[in-house]
Amino acid sequence: MTNFSIRKARPGDEDIILALLYELAQYEKLTDKFKITHEIITRDYLCEHPPIQSDLIFEDDKPAGVATWYWVYLSFAASRGIYLEDLFVRSQFRKRGYGKALIANLAKQAIMADAGSVEWVVLDWNKPSIKFYESIGAERVKGWSNYRLSDNVLLDLGTR
Repeated sequence: MTNFSIRKARPGDEDIILALLYELAQYEKLTDKFKITHEIITRDYLCEHPPIQSDLIFEDDKPAGVATWYWVYLSFAASRGIYLEDLFVRSQFRKRGYGKALIANLAKQAIMADAGSVEWVVLDWNKPSIKFYESIGAERVKGWSNYRLSDNVLLDLGTR
């Protein structure tokens, strides 16, 4: 592994976060859903009590990747957990252990907070990511399917 460092995002990192998340949206073919702006990153990622956290990985001083995440509570397990919203390593920095380092960093934060899990979802077509996650010991959660209310359905249901 080359010289890398991981740190929490801080004011001044808005453009880095925006660029990395946009590159992830391109990779996932979801740019039509991408609504994040510099101002939203300032408001939601870098405020005093951010609803979402952002960890950045650098090779030397070059931004190589990002993990965005937030705390959840698992009621049946009666414990906190981390939900990994986004994990992205730029293509030129892949195969260097940076994705694993970002997830290991989350695992350390979970352990320090006495949390019981780190969870995430992956697009079913994203075979390279699925292979990577399984290679580090992550298990597919069987028996659960994700559901979402959004757009007009959310508006219709929420304004009845």
